[in-house]
Amino acid sequence: MADSTVVALAHELAAALSRAGDPQRARGQQAYMKSAMPFHGVPVPTVRRLVRAILPRYDLEDAESWREAVGFLWRNASHREQRYAAVEVLLAPGFGARLTPDCLPLIEEMIVDGAWWDTGDALAINAVGAVLKADPAHTAPLLRRWAVDDDFWRRRTAILAQLKFKEATDERLLADAIEPSIDDPAQATQGGTRREARFFLRKGIGWALREYSKTKPGFVIDFVRQRADRLAGLSKREALKVLLKQGVVDAVP
Repeated sequence: MADSTVVALAHELAAALSRAGDPQRARGQQAYMKSAMPFHGVPVPTVRRLVRAILPRYDLEDAESWREAVGFLWRNASHREQRYAAVEVLLAPGFGARLTPDCLPLIEEMIVDGAWWDTGDALAINAVGAVLKADPAHTAPLLRRWAVDDDFWRRRTAILAQLKFKEATDERLLADAIEPSIDDPAQATQGGTRREARFFLRKGIGWALREYSKTKPGFVIDFVRQRADRLAGLSKREALKVLLKQGVVDAVP
């Protein structure tokens, strides 16, 4: 039984999102996202603004009630923006210190259940990334297991978790996260189709390497060249995009 505070928060957020919705926009969003769950038709910045306006009125001062609120919002969502709201509550300013390994089962549930980039990428980069930074000893082994998981959203999470780390990037972990998905990303078939697995993993590999190329271009150049015959063209083009523009490299190998 959910706490009354959590239920009241969920109801207020659902009502606010419904009022802010645009049915025409909702149809377009649902089609674009290929979502079985309907949309209210609310832009993500508006979802964020509503959450940040409403959330302070509710007492979620301890980590347990905060996690309960996130889980309740996620599991009881009737529209996709309500799930966006759950992600925003998880990542709300002031709650960052609560992103510890204790949150990982809930975050994993959201990544696998959401099974799309609109929620998965924010959770990978901002939630799992924060937990990894706070406790790498616990989180890095988990990400190595996710990197070989049958669910490609877990794999993509492992690849993207260090996207904002810059100089703090663990290069061995980055390589370990990428390697299992290079040769046959479609082997990870849970969470979508084989075609989706190929695209999202190859794109994720390229994105992770592209971001790190802004910090350590030599690592990325060597990584791509050493695996040039194995990496998909999409991954190589994305990885070297910034370096090609800057003239640091002159061609995709």
